[in-house]
Amino acid sequence: MRRSVYIRICVAAVLLLLPLLLAALLSSDRLATQLDQRNLAPGLEHLFGTDWLGRDMFTRTMKGLALSIGVGFLAAVASGLIAGSLGLMAATLGKTVDRIITWLIDLCLSVPHLVLLLLISFVLGGGVKGVVVAVALSHWPSLARLMRAEILALKASEYVLVAKQMGRSAWWIATRHMLPHLLPQFIVGTLLLFPHAILHEAAITFLGMGLSPHQPAIGIILSESMKYLSTGMWWLAFFPGLCLFVVVRAFDMLARSLYQFVDPARFQR
Repeated sequence: MRRSVYIRICVAAVLLLLPLLLAALLSSDRLATQLDQRNLAPGLEHLFGTDWLGRDMFTRTMKGLALSIGVGFLAAVASGLIAGSLGLMAATLGKTVDRIITWLIDLCLSVPHLVLLLLISFVLGGGVKGVVVAVALSHWPSLARLMRAEILALKASEYVLVAKQMGRSAWWIATRHMLPHLLPQFIVGTLLLFPHAILHEAAITFLGMGLSPHQPAIGIILSESMKYLSTGMWWLAFFPGLCLFVVVRAFDMLARSLYQFVDPARFQR
């Protein structure tokens, strides 16, 4: 069981690092317009074919994936920090703060993600900053609710109550008893935000409210390819979409494998 978890973690890490490595190694010259190479089907010279301007789709896809992973990383980490902070505040700062934060969580969860993303991104003018802030401000509620519930459960646990009766300080209890339980939940929860962040970045970019059209983002590539699918240029959308799916599944597999790794009880099931 443990070996299979290690294998899944290694496979997911390779799948996530490969686009970053290829994006750094591939020359940007292959993104230049070459009209004599336009609309070429996939082959040995151009693995993913070329687009209507003769740009190499393999290079565009890898650099787009690297950009999406970078944006997803920033957005997911920011959203995780917001969730952890609010969950901690809700569970430790009294009933009034708990009611306010719970109301904020319910309010954000009641609005569809895509609508909230588009509104925030539009207000901030789009671009990388708009996408990162929009994803960070819309993806924290579920993790914040989980962190709040975990902290409340730990506060009522017997070993924490015994530690308080023995005169242990709040800092000692937090670092020795609560943090070891909360840290795996926080790490895995933040990792699970990555697939949502990447997909929603691609979605709002596809709709024209995200990254600049001059950047080789996956959402832009998919949006531009829609008008050429009817002409038989299937590779413009197929390969970028497939690579995006693989990256999202790799993040999901990595997060679930890490959760299985940090939860010893799962190895006995």
